[in-house]
Amino acid sequence: MFYEPRLRNHGLSHDPLKALVAPRPIGWISTMAANGSINLAPYSFFNLVGDRPPIAMFSSDGQKDSLRNAEETGEFVCNIVTTEFTAAMNASSAPFPHGVNEFEKAGLAMEPSCLVKPPRVKGIAAALECKVTSIQPLAGADGNLGPYIMVLGEAVGVYVDEKILKDGRVDAAHLPLLARLGYMDYSSVERVFSLERPTVG
Repeated sequence: MFYEPRLRNHGLSHDPLKALVAPRPIGWISTMAANGSINLAPYSFFNLVGDRPPIAMFSSDGQKDSLRNAEETGEFVCNIVTTEFTAAMNASSAPFPHGVNEFEKAGLAMEPSCLVKPPRVKGIAAALECKVTSIQPLAGADGNLGPYIMVLGEAVGVYVDEKILKDGRVDAAHLPLLARLGYMDYSSVERVFSLERPTVG
């Protein structure tokens, strides 16, 4: 089959696009509003898009609290989600009213960050403390804007729980990362293997 996403002419019960571009890491974004209220929300349109400088991004479907807060204060934290936080991550995705603290609703404690004001999730394996560098509405090939707005931020600080380190490296085999698939499906990292990059000539 072949289809055009704009036309949604796939003939299926659900658009397969997000199920094909998977697994996607989950950025559990914590932010603080100018008035001091705290927000926590998961984003599967999230990734690290460079390391010199280290730039992370998340993309918001409309003016959600994470976007508003990042615009107001210029800071956000990407909490890296592992399987032990699956239920809490899902609980924090509920459409709570503006100003509600999802940490409290999901039964989570907060820990202070080192270089930014938004807190991180207590007990998390890793977190990126970010300063906003750019906020960009996403346009299609025709120039028309869609509902998504991308927030880019430099990771000015990285928290790593030393329990996930082994011989100076992140021990990926013992870091059960949670990932988003399509629809309502998720996956966890259960198998890790290495490949040496080939050389030429």
